Order: sequence, then C-alpha cells, then structure tokens
Amino acid sequence: MTEPPFFPPCLSQREQCGRLTICNKLCYAVGGAPYQITGCALGFFLQIYLLDVAQLDPFYASIILFVGRAWDAVTDPIIGFMVSRSPWTRFGRMLPWIVFSTPLAVVSYFLIWYVPVIEDGKVIWYLVFYCLFQTLQTCFHVPYSALTMFISEDQKERDSATAYRMTVEVLGTVIGTAVQGQIVGMANPPCILAPGDNVTTEGLNSSLLYTRPYMIASGAICSIYILCAVVLFFGVKEKKGKELMSFWQGIGLVMGHRPYVKLVMGFLFTSLAFMLLEGNFALFCCYTLGFRNDFQNILLVIMLAAMLTIPFWQWFLTKFGKKNAVYIGTSSVIPFMILVVCVKSNLIITYMVSFAAGVGVAAAFLLPWSMLPDVVDDFQVQNPDSKGHEAIFYSFYVFFTKFASGISLGISTLSLDFAGYITRGCTQPENVDITLKVLVSAAPIGLILIGLVLFRSYPIDEERRQGNRKLLQEQRENEADSETDSTELTNMV
Repeated sequence: MTEPPFFPPCLSQREQCGRLTICNKLCYAVGGAPYQITGCALGFFLQIYLLDVAQLDPFYASIILFVGRAWDAVTDPIIGFMVSRSPWTRFGRMLPWIVFSTPLAVVSYFLIWYVPVIEDGKVIWYLVFYCLFQTLQTCFHVPYSALTMFISEDQKERDSATAYRMTVEVLGTVIGTAVQGQIVGMANPPCILAPGDNVTTEGLNSSLLYTRPYMIASGAICSIYILCAVVLFFGVKEKKGKELMSFWQGIGLVMGHRPYVKLVMGFLFTSLAFMLLEGNFALFCCYTLGFRNDFQNILLVIMLAAMLTIPFWQWFLTKFGKKNAVYIGTSSVIPFMILVVCVKSNLIITYMVSFAAGVGVAAAFLLPWSMLPDVVDDFQVQNPDSKGHEAIFYSFYVFFTKFASGISLGISTLSLDFAGYITRGCTQPENVDITLKVLVSAAPIGLILIGLVLFRSYPIDEERRQGNRKLLQEQRENEADSETDSTELTNMV
C-alpha cells in the first residue's frame, strides 16, 4: 500500500487543491514590506533630507528626485522582460531574483543617507546611489508583484493573499514612518534665522552631525529588509507557470487590452495624487502648519490609521464590489485634504484630520493590487493560448506610476525653488506656503477627480469578474483532463 505524501506545514494538502494556508499568506505578505518601508522613508523624508540636512540647492534636489524616479520607471519593463525570460529553477523563476538582489539593495540604500565629505560630489553621490537602489529594488519588487499569479490558481485565494499583503505593506509604511521618523525626529537640525548663515562652516558641520540619525534609521530598515526577504524565500512555494510568449508580442497584447489600459490610467492619476501628498507633507507640516517637532508623529498617525482600516476595505470590496470601493475609498480623503489647509493651525485638529485621511490612504494601497489580478484573468480568458504575461502586466503598471511620480516630485521641488524656498529656514516666504498648500491639497484633489472619472469606463464589474472566474476554472479543468489523457496514452504505448 502506497503511503500518502508528506507535506510540510506551509505546503499542506489544503494547498494542493489551489488553496493557501495562513502560513503561506503571511510569508507571502511579509515580502511586500521592504518595498513599502523603504518607499515610505524615501517618499516622506528624502526631499527634506536633501534640502535641510545635505543642504542641496532645491534645483539639484529636484533633479535627483526626478531622475531617480524616472530611471526607476524605465528599469521596470526591462527587469520585467529579463524576469519573463529567465529560466525556471528548483526555487522558481521569481524567487531567485528576490534573493540575489537583496544584499546589494540594502548597501545602496544605506549609502543614500550618508553625506559625503566632498562638497562638490554630493549631487553625483546621491544620484548614483539613488538610481542604483531603485534598480536593485525593482529586481525585488517586479518578480514579487508577479508572484501573485504563481502562488495559487484560485482567484479567491489570490484576493485573500493580496489582502494579507496589503495589510503587511501598510504595516510596512507604519514601520518605515516610525523607524525613520522617530529616530530622525530626536535630532532635527536647527533652523537658521538668517539666510546668510546657510553657507557657514557651522552649517556644514551641523549637516554632518545630523546625518547620523538618518544612517542609524537606514541601518535598522536594512535589517528588516533582509529579514523579510528570508521569510518570503523560505515560506512561499512558487508554482511553475506555462511556456512564455515572446516579450514584444506580450507588450502588444497587454497594451492592447482595454480593461488594463483603463485601470492603469485611472490608478495613474489617483496614485499620483497620493505620491504628491506624500512627497510634500513633511515640509507642509514643518513650515506651513509650524509643527517642525511633530511632523513625524503626524505622518505616523496617517499610516497607523491606514493599517487599521485595510481589513475594513477588504470586507467592503467583497461586499459591495471593487468599483464601488474605488469611488468611495478614494474620494473619502478629499474633505480632509481641504480641511487641513483651511483650518487654522491646531495640533489636535491636525491629528484628527490625519487619522481620517489615513482611512482613504488604506483604500489607495489595497485596490490597485486587488484589481490587477482581475485584469490578468480577463486577459487570459480572451487570450487562452497566451501564457507568461504576468510580469509584463505588473511591470508596466509600476512603470507608469513611477514615471509619473518622478515628474511630480521633480516639478514640486522645482516649484519650491521658484517660490523662494530657504534651506533650513525657521520661516518660509508666503509664496512657499501657498505652493505647499497647492501641492498637498488642490493638486492631489484635482488628480483624484480625474482618476475617478476615468474609472467610470472600467469594464470589469462583479458580474464579469465572476464570469471570468468560472471560465478560467473550466479552462484549467480541461487542461488537467487533457494532461491526464496524454499521460494515460503514453503509459499504454
């Protein structure tokens, strides 16, 4: 009598039917934390670090932010192509990319937060290591994003795993904000009363002194990055996919798939709104609201609220549909964007508004990654013979959002330069205050409204989504029957 096969705890018999254990989902979800932790730290703090600690001119800071994000965007489809053409190994196709990119990524990330001694080499230093880190992180994040389609063939299981992932990713933003903000917040560089003091030797020495907390914070984040990569590698089993289509054929089919184009365009504008808010909110808190010593706590409240409300939005989209969740979740942040710039500066009110805004941020985190698998399934139903396209879908989505965010950060930092931003000034000119209000309120609201209008034409509703699920299940059953018949015929021969 043949003994039943043994399955380790994370690869139980439950998983053999396409279902995932809680252990699988948690290990998969942990892999999303490094991208969010580092992204949150860079998004919230890199601009103010370059301006007030490294003491770069706003023009050069805008170049670093734009070129870094633009380079990051360009590398996404390139890495997506390389991942799609990489050979299958006994560890899978996606996981080796994640493992081998991690050590170099953490080294380059650490060096971003170091102020070089040579004054003339600062711009090149930050540009090189920022671009290098973005490239290596892409080698982690693109395979990880595509891994969603290879952990299970069951749509419900993928949605559930995505909810776990979004919860952990928002927790990652909380960790990134807490680690970076609380450590850095204990040693804020003092403001300079007179603009002339900005070029003194004392100012240079203080920039070297106040970079140490940033380096301590980056060291802690690097340790978490490595730990998450290890958990993902040992806790998730990648299922072997089908043979791959050619890359250029895949681009043509993917970019010609109307639901994907409409989804990307909608989320392009809504994601851009939140990135614009993220990139300028620290400066807004410091100079417009006057909370120079509390801005890191305000950011932490936003991220904490987002983390706590992810389960609510997962329940909401399951109960009322994903399109309804997009409209209600994304638009819910608009009143608080208006309130934060209209109400007179008050710390308690700012905390309350920040917590409420975090509820909308949670929806912005969850919905894109929950809806992308639906588009991939819809594509697969319409193109049943096309396989191996998952990395292309995910890499081009990330490409468009990153490129747009690079433009937004570059333009926003450059606009501060035109407004007369004073590096580490105790106060800023009135034009800077007005510019910051536009960057964290008026501009994001406009982008959100454009995105919501575009979502009206998104064709995949709940009825179509459920229909695709049934058709894919039938396709897989037919493929399984065909493989069984072929095996039996081979045995007979």
